Amino acid sequence: MTHPVRIGVQLQPQHAGYARIRDAVAEAEEAGVDVVFNWDHFFPLYGEPDGEHFECWTMLGAWAEATSRVEIGALVTCNSYRNPELLADMARTVDHISGGRLILGIGAGWFERDYDEYGYEFGTAGSRLADLAQALPRIRSRWAKLNPAPTRDIPILIGGGGEKKTLRYTAEHADIWHSFGDVDTLVRKNAVLDGHCADVGRDPARIERSIEVSRSPGEVADALVGAGATLFTVGVGGPDYDLGLLKEWIAWRDGRRS
Repeated sequence: MTHPVRIGVQLQPQHAGYARIRDAVAEAEEAGVDVVFNWDHFFPLYGEPDGEHFECWTMLGAWAEATSRVEIGALVTCNSYRNPELLADMARTVDHISGGRLILGIGAGWFERDYDEYGYEFGTAGSRLADLAQALPRIRSRWAKLNPAPTRDIPILIGGGGEKKTLRYTAEHADIWHSFGDVDTLVRKNAVLDGHCADVGRDPARIERSIEVSRSPGEVADALVGAGATLFTVGVGGPDYDLGLLKEWIAWRDGRRS
C-alpha cells in the first residue's frame, strides 16, 4: 500500500480571536493543504500562558461547516478529557457534518495544567497510557453501534513516540502515526513500529507515517521521505498565522506530482 505525499497544517487555537482562526483555515484550504488540524488543550502552550485560547472539538464542528475539501482533526485529542463513548459520538457527528472528512487524532495526554484546572486526574504517564489502551477499542465499538453509523471508517491517528506502549497501540489501532523529531529518530521509531506490526499481524504499510516539520522542504524533505514519512504538518500559531512555510511545502508537494 502506497500513501500519497500530503501536507497538513496545525492551526494552534491560541493567541487569536476565532474570526482570525477561521480566516486562517480558509486561507490554508485555498492554498491547497490536505489536512487542517488544531490541538486539544485549554490554555496556550507557549507565549502568554493565560492568553486567548479556544476548545478543540467545538471548533472542529465549526470547521466541518466552514470547509469543503480538506480533512480536519485534532493533533491530538487528549484521551483523558472525554469518556470514550462520548468521544466516539462526537467524532461520528463531526464526520457527518463534514461529509466524511474527519481524522480522529488521539493521544494519552501530558499537559498537567489542563488536568489540574479542569478537574481531571493527572495520574502518571503509565496510567494515562493504560487509559488510552482501554479507550481505543471502546471507541470502535461505539462507532459500530451508532445510528447513523459514521460515513466511513474514520481514520485514527495516534500521536507519540513511546516505543513500548504508544507504538504498540499504534500497530493495533491506528491508520496514521504522527511523530516528532529528526530523521534518525523517525528511522528508529519506524522500525520499532514495524516490529509491533509484525507481532500483531498487521501490514505496516497500512499505517501512514506523519511528522511535524518546522524547516523548509529543501532542507529536510528528501531525507524524511526516504525515512518513510508521507504526511508533513507545519505548526502555526496566532495571532498572525503566517502560512509562508506551509505554502513552501504545498509547492514542494505539487512539484513532486507534476
